[in-house]
Amino acid sequence: MTIDLSDQVVAVTGASSGIGHATALACARAGAAVALAARRADRIDELAGQIADDGGRAIAVASDVGDEGQARRFVERAHAELGRLDVLINNAGVMLLGPIEDAPTDEWREMIHVNIFGVLYCTHAALPLMRAQGSGHIVNVSSVAGRFARAGSGVYNLTKFGVGAFSEALRQEVAPGGLRVTLIEPGAVSTELAGHNRPEVLEQISKAFTGVDRLSAEDIADAILYTISRPQNVSVNEVLIRPTGQVR
Repeated sequence: MTIDLSDQVVAVTGASSGIGHATALACARAGAAVALAARRADRIDELAGQIADDGGRAIAVASDVGDEGQARRFVERAHAELGRLDVLINNAGVMLLGPIEDAPTDEWREMIHVNIFGVLYCTHAALPLMRAQGSGHIVNVSSVAGRFARAGSGVYNLTKFGVGAFSEALRQEVAPGGLRVTLIEPGAVSTELAGHNRPEVLEQISKAFTGVDRLSAEDIADAILYTISRPQNVSVNEVLIRPTGQVR
């Protein structure tokens, strides 16, 4: 199936690697102009250059989306420089796992900063722009951890359950105005997301998914591309996607 996103503008947070990087590329290849946000400026600058070299259009805006001012600046620049804002993909996220007892509480603050406030601030900035143009689509990338809690990921679960609840409440608020909201819940994906955990946590993660053929970032990008390319009267509200071998 050929997907055509020509004349659409897609803003992607967390575009420096993994799902965000793959999704931005997929959208650009489908014809969309893309705005890229991440804290690692060098990576999104390189991605924007790659898209331009392939004949596409992209801007890179170094941003910490957990900071309200930076989140708003990213969204407003995407709209101003690319002419409109059709899709906002709230993908930026941090996954720092481990037991709650004796956990470094700075890890909790970092997850809430990015996983929760990043979604809230970018969405808050995007909604009036989308309402003014009479259409728009918010895609929030959560996790299977936003549907099923397990020991060792309590605070990460908290942030992702929160994204799920926020997404459904938001959907109900904006549906009468023709705006759409989609929640994407990936299972185990082969990205660098888990690599920021402490060594003892990394060992536990590795054991938990032994023998599982993880999804690729491109698998999730394909799912996102499908949801944002549906006709205006079709709203895919939620997609839970796991590797075939993943039990939980």
